[in-house]
Amino acid sequence: MSNSTFAPTGISFVKAPSRNQTTDNASVEDLVGEIIRNVRENGDAAVRDYSLRFDKSDISVFEVSAEEREAALAELAPQTRADTEFAIANVRRFAEAQLATILPLEIETLPGVHLGHRVIPIERVGCYVPGGRYPLLSAPIMTIVPAKVAGVDEVIACLPPNAHRAMIAGCHLSGADRIFKIGGAQAIAAMAYGTESVPAVNKIVGPGNAFVNEAKRQVFGPVGIDQLAGPSEIFIVADSTGDAEMIATDMLAQAEHDVRTRVGLITTDRALAEATLKQVEAQLATLSTANVAGTAWKDYGEIVVCDSEATLIAYSDHVAAEHLQVHTADPHGMAKKLRNYGSLFIGELASVVYSDKCVGTNHTLPTMGAGRYTGGLWVGAYVKIATHQWLDERGVKTVAPPAARQSASETLEGHRRAAQLRLDRLQAKH
Repeated sequence: MSNSTFAPTGISFVKAPSRNQTTDNASVEDLVGEIIRNVRENGDAAVRDYSLRFDKSDISVFEVSAEEREAALAELAPQTRADTEFAIANVRRFAEAQLATILPLEIETLPGVHLGHRVIPIERVGCYVPGGRYPLLSAPIMTIVPAKVAGVDEVIACLPPNAHRAMIAGCHLSGADRIFKIGGAQAIAAMAYGTESVPAVNKIVGPGNAFVNEAKRQVFGPVGIDQLAGPSEIFIVADSTGDAEMIATDMLAQAEHDVRTRVGLITTDRALAEATLKQVEAQLATLSTANVAGTAWKDYGEIVVCDSEATLIAYSDHVAAEHLQVHTADPHGMAKKLRNYGSLFIGELASVVYSDKCVGTNHTLPTMGAGRYTGGLWVGAYVKIATHQWLDERGVKTVAPPAARQSASETLEGHRRAAQLRLDRLQAKH
């Protein structure tokens, strides 16, 4: 988000970002549109062409076989597998608890008028699993495990053909029914419309690069999507009790994801702001991923000093950060005052890295201000809340007269007749 759209009195930048994420998202609309059209018309042949062109992968069979799954699993180091299964168990446990809060409903709102809803799992979901710079084993866990908890019939996973083989094992352990080695916009198109190899899905979830994001936007409608997720973000709100070393460490931990990661500190204490700036520079000198994290910090990092808690809250709610950490004297009290964020980390012991990997909450979260209107991916994204109603004779006697009158006032004669017919028959019957 551009900071120029939020200019209250009472804020000053100790470090301002030098670039803007929104304007830096160079338009990929035309290329993605061409990819989608080609895959929709030519299926597997188009997918093969794009795999060769973009991923430098000459691949003829896209689906990962059972033997390949087992081989990838066997290659996992025992501790890596144990840690992956630990994360899966925690994500599953939290998703099950969330699902238990989504209840079917039956209520008699008026005598004889029965309304309700069912909680219906989506039939087939496509999970895009990014290849990324590193083998992010947490990525398939966050999209596949909640789908299985929700009761989705079939979960399709797509990951780039050159992704680390451990990612296949991650998809397998997470419960993917079928896994395909297809990446980028062509994977989104294949899942949205189906090809000779890939079945069409009902909804597509999961993060990706600018091409994946744009493809999700373009196919939305006939197929559902979770959200449009841009580069990662972390902001920390802090008062004078904040720890500069810890804040700098957490910001750089997220910054190493991508050179376009947005990181920031929003504080009421100038001394903390200046100390954090020094800490970031000092830590970058010894950070092995400084080539990525340092670029993100230079281009998109910011430190903002606010003249009051109210200004701090207002600026934080404007940013609506994907990850928002609270490092204040009363973090739980502050947390209750904040409303726009993807996921909230209350107190300095709650690091984003725990959620990114294994604590149990989902790390697929809204970015670029979308936290103003939505939360992140959760088990509820994989079910539909579908309403129903039924009436007995008492209900018809109650609702038919006003429904008929409303229809007449709107000059919808067909509606009026449908409302009146049942009432007339009841009256004739009795």
